[in-house]
Amino acid sequence: MQVKGIARDTLDFILEASRSMAPEEFAGLLQEKDGIITEVLILPGTESSDTSAVLRLYMMPNMKAAGSVHSHPGHNRSPSEADLHLFSKTGNCHIIVGKPYSRQSWTCYDRKGKIRDLPVLDIEFEEDEEI
Repeated sequence: MQVKGIARDTLDFILEASRSMAPEEFAGLLQEKDGIITEVLILPGTESSDTSAVLRLYMMPNMKAAGSVHSHPGHNRSPSEADLHLFSKTGNCHIIVGKPYSRQSWTCYDRKGKIRDLPVLDIEFEEDEEI
């Protein structure tokens, strides 16, 4: 499925998680529904430091990821070689967030590391049903 955008609440979660983890990196996988990124999956065993975050992709449930998200501790949001390697393994929508972790300090890339447009959409989330 082609990703058409990201829910504003999901982006706000990403920014707040990145801000609260700083100076360590925040990392997760992006999940989409009907072409809109609505969730961030945090994998068990993810390791974070002030220089990197390691996602244990073998811990991913049996589902596809729309892409990945992680923060950089500084202002540089360009993907590293390690980032590009991750991008090639998971989806086609990869977000890197940098300081000051605001709505203006994130960039979305495709699986090859080229900047791509990702509209922020106002989406109404359905209330979770009780099981």
